[in-house]
Amino acid sequence: MDPKIVAIGGGHGLGRVLSALKDYGSNVTGIVTTTDNGGSTGRIRQQQGGIAWGDTRNCINQLVTEPTVSSKMFEYRFKERGELEGHNLGNLMLSALDDLSVRPLKAIEYITNLLSIDVNIIPMSEKTTNLAAITKSGQTVNGEINIDSNEEPLDKLYIDPLVPATQEAAQAIRHANIIIFGPGSFLTSVMPPLLLKEISKSIAQNKDAVLIFIQNLAPEHSPADSMPFEEKIAWCERACGGRNINIVLGNIPFKAASHTQFIQKQLASEEQCWRHDKEKLRETLNDIMNKRKCYRHAS
Repeated sequence: MDPKIVAIGGGHGLGRVLSALKDYGSNVTGIVTTTDNGGSTGRIRQQQGGIAWGDTRNCINQLVTEPTVSSKMFEYRFKERGELEGHNLGNLMLSALDDLSVRPLKAIEYITNLLSIDVNIIPMSEKTTNLAAITKSGQTVNGEINIDSNEEPLDKLYIDPLVPATQEAAQAIRHANIIIFGPGSFLTSVMPPLLLKEISKSIAQNKDAVLIFIQNLAPEHSPADSMPFEEKIAWCERACGGRNINIVLGNIPFKAASHTQFIQKQLASEEQCWRHDKEKLRETLNDIMNKRKCYRHAS
C-alpha cells in the first residue's frame, strides 16, 4: 500500500516537492501557506480581501503534466500597462470563485479537476489572516514582505488574527505516514501553517509519521539567513508541539540532535543550482519511504 504523504510550505518549494511525488496521486496532500501579501496576490488582497492565492497557484502550475489551453490560461500573466499589469490570471480565477461564495477548497478542487491534477492541494486556512513577527528588540513587524525584508533577528512569529486551520488539512496530517517540511522560505513559507493550533496539534498527535525537513539549496534573503540551522529545527519542533524531526535531507551538515538523522544528498538541478532536481528528489524520497520504518523514532 502506498504511503500517505503530506507536504507543508509555500509555492516554489512545495510545488517542487509535490511535482516530485505526483506519481502517488491522491495519496499526496500539499498544505499551502496563505499569508502572502506581495505581488499580484497582495494587490488582490488589498482591494477585496480573501486568502493569498499565489502559493496555491504556483503549486498547481508545477503539477501540470501536459500544457493545454486551460493550463496556459491559468498561468497567464498580464503584461500590458494598466490595472491588470502584473496580475496572474490564475490568481484572478481563484479569487473570482471565492467572490462567488465558492469555498476556497472547492475552488481549488474545481481548478485541479479542470487541469487533471490528482494531488490534493489544501489551503492552510480558508480565513483571511496575515503573518506577523516580534523582533529581538521587541518591535512588531506586520506582513510577509516586511518580515522578509527586516534586518533585525526575530524572536517570534504569529498569525494575526489567529484563524482555524482547514479541517481537511488537519485530517490529512492525522492520517499521514510521511510529513515533509520545506524547502522554501523558512519564516514565510514553512512556518505559517505550523502556527495554526489544529495543524500543530495534529502533527504532535501523529506519533507514527516520519517527519522530514528538506534544506534549501541557496541562502535566503531574509532574517532566516542569519539563523543557525539548528535554531530553525528547534523553531519547527516547538511549533509542532515538541514533535521531533526524524530526518533532515540536504547537503549542509549541522549539529543534529540524537533523534534526527541527517541524509546528505546533492539534489540541485544542473540547470538551476538553487532549485531541487525533481528526479533526484523523487528517488531520494522514494528510498526514504520504502525504509520509513527504519527512521521512525519515539517522540
